[in-house]
Amino acid sequence: MAEAKKLAKDNYLFREGDAADAMYIIKSGLLAVTKTKGQSEVTLAEINPGSMVGEMGLFDNKPRSANVKAIKETEVIALPYDSLNKQLDQLPVWVRAILKNLNETIRESNKKLKQLETANSDQERFPPHVINKFISIFNFVCNKYGKPEATGVSISSGLLRNYTIQIFQEATNKMQSVVDALTELGYVTQEDRGDGFQKITNLKPAELFSFVDWYNDWLFKQEKDRKEPLTEQECKVLGALILFAKKVETDRKGLNKVDLNVLQNESMKEIGSLIKPDDVNGLIEKKYVGEKIMDGTTVLVPVELPFAEPQATNWAMVNNLKKKLR
Repeated sequence: MAEAKKLAKDNYLFREGDAADAMYIIKSGLLAVTKTKGQSEVTLAEINPGSMVGEMGLFDNKPRSANVKAIKETEVIALPYDSLNKQLDQLPVWVRAILKNLNETIRESNKKLKQLETANSDQERFPPHVINKFISIFNFVCNKYGKPEATGVSISSGLLRNYTIQIFQEATNKMQSVVDALTELGYVTQEDRGDGFQKITNLKPAELFSFVDWYNDWLFKQEKDRKEPLTEQECKVLGALILFAKKVETDRKGLNKVDLNVLQNESMKEIGSLIKPDDVNGLIEKKYVGEKIMDGTTVLVPVELPFAEPQATNWAMVNNLKKKLR
């Protein structure tokens, strides 16, 4: 039996992953179809009065593929699948087969589109200079308009959104993706203010400014003057070398020489991962640490801590951002 259902603004008709049990006709108001991404939602479409939503589950009983919520006070007519199935049973078998086939074709097309978007998203949406640009915008707004607090500098998501789209003419969904990534990495927090906006706190503004300057310098250097990027594994090895370098005295040249046998024997205990002597070869080739030195039977690797530490931190940041922004 059809029944009317009212939704207040921001209330959900259903959420992604919910079991599907009815389709709905929008009688009045406005609904939004959204996908959850990190701590935010991306709006995919709006549904106006007279349209339907939730009809695809009628044929395959699959969970809801997206959220649907009211943008303003909305009334819908719920049509339970049980009642609809009884009416479908009265149709010829070939009609039911066509309807089911159409439904499966639409789902498969949506799936392929999503895969194509995912495959292209890294290169198209977040090349290195774009990542740096959005962090720069975020830093600027925090620095100019942020409210200093004990934990950092806070701004409203509405202010950040306005500056992103109105002043810098960039996509707000991209900015939200960058903020979500920084949140997962521990540089930012986001709290719901209860008024439709979020309180965004930049926990480490100085570190983010330093990262932007370093990355910008690296990106726009001539290729012959740029050091090769570090992989995630190389960052781990460099981090281990730094840890062990701090355990020995600095020599007159400002270098801390790490015994590779000690590194191998104690790395599992210190960092929970085995670092072998040959693991440092890539860092030597890329000139992030010095060449191996033989001292009797001991093999040493010189580490210049003032240079190595920011390199390890910044390349780890680059690698983590790339993973989060896929």
